[in-house]
Order: sequence, then structure tokens, then C-alpha cells
Amino acid sequence: MSVPYLIDESARSQDADIWFALPAGFVAFPLVELAEAASGPEEANPGHVVRPLWEALPDPESRERFLTDFAPVQRMAQAFLESGAIHCSLGLHMDDEGDGSLLLSLFTLAWRATSWAPRSVIAARAAAGSETNAEHIEALDLPCGPASLVQERLTTPPEAGLGQRDLLQFTAYVPCPDGARIAILTLATTAVGRARHYRALLRDIAESVSFDNPFPDVPDEK
Repeated sequence: MSVPYLIDESARSQDADIWFALPAGFVAFPLVELAEAASGPEEANPGHVVRPLWEALPDPESRERFLTDFAPVQRMAQAFLESGAIHCSLGLHMDDEGDGSLLLSLFTLAWRATSWAPRSVIAARAAAGSETNAEHIEALDLPCGPASLVQERLTTPPEAGLGQRDLLQFTAYVPCPDGARIAILTLATTAVGRARHYRALLRDIAESVSFDNPFPDVPDEK
């Protein structure tokens, strides 16, 4: 699963306080805006985003698989929104090491307030909070500072009405330079057999994070 990288357009906003690069294959998934327009995340309807993707698939089998994999991803997106996510993108990549099918993933960004501590301590503390369910934990030394990455395997609950589905969730905890907040970058996927690829993908996204505007001379387009 090889993916070229592009700079996300949101990086040019003068109102931003964090910048990152997303790979090609991610499309904006505006559940945040949809949920704000509805009475709550559960009423957000991303149909106008998903339908063109679904219609572009080549055969009924691919469409059925897309819908099957999309349901738990959407449920997870709604859960992230309820916990404070401010950005959401849907990843669509071809499985070039398997049967060539479409792999779905979900990237979200959220903020969490934290008590002040050295950033390395904040990152380690955040990872330690996930130790019970973690399959993999590693410390990251990013260009923007210390961070941590956690891999967990989750199972959709029976009440979700989706059957027993395993999901992989990768979370990068990136403390801000002021030590008062931590950026939480999460990548979730139904492609549980591609853990190594998605872990590397989130690691690369985390490597691109900056808390300093990389485009200081570019005027705001809004």
C-alpha cells in the first residue's frame, strides 16, 4: 500500500494552530459541519460525500464491501466527534499487496487539555493511559518534539448492529510546545491485516506536524 503525500489545503489557513500533511487518497469527511447543522452527531448524514465514491466502484461486490466496511468507520467517526474531534478525513486506498480491493480508514484530529509537564512526560503519560488495550506502543521523536504512538484492536459492540467486527485504531499523542494541550491524531481502519502499513502511515503524518505556520507569507484565502 504505497501512498504519495500532499500538503493539506487547511495548512494555508491563517487561523490554524496546527499544521500537518495528509497522503493522497484522503478526502474531507465533513461530519463536524454536518453534526453542527443537525441536532447531534447521530443525525449527521455524510451521504453526499460517500455516494459519489460508492457509485464510482466497478461492480456490485465492491459496492457491497464498501458499505459493509463503511458502517463501523462512520460509527467510529461519530464517536470521535462526541469526544471533541475538530477534523475528519476518510481514507480510500487500494490494497496493492492483496486482492486490489478498496481499503477504508478514518483520520481525525482532536485537542485535549493537560496539566503542564515536560512534553516527553506528557506523551508518555498519554500512552500509558492506553496500556490495557494496546498491542503496540512506541515513543516518537518528531521534528516538532517528543510524542508517542499507540496501536489498539477494538471490537464493535453488539448494540452497534454491525455484527462482530475488529477494527484497528492508531493514536499519536503530540504535545504542544506550551505543555498545556496535546494534539491527538487518530487513524482507524477495518483493514486489520494491514497494521504495519497503517502504523507507518500515521507515524509519517505525525512526522509532518508543526505548531509553527509553514506558510507565514501566504495570505488567508477566506
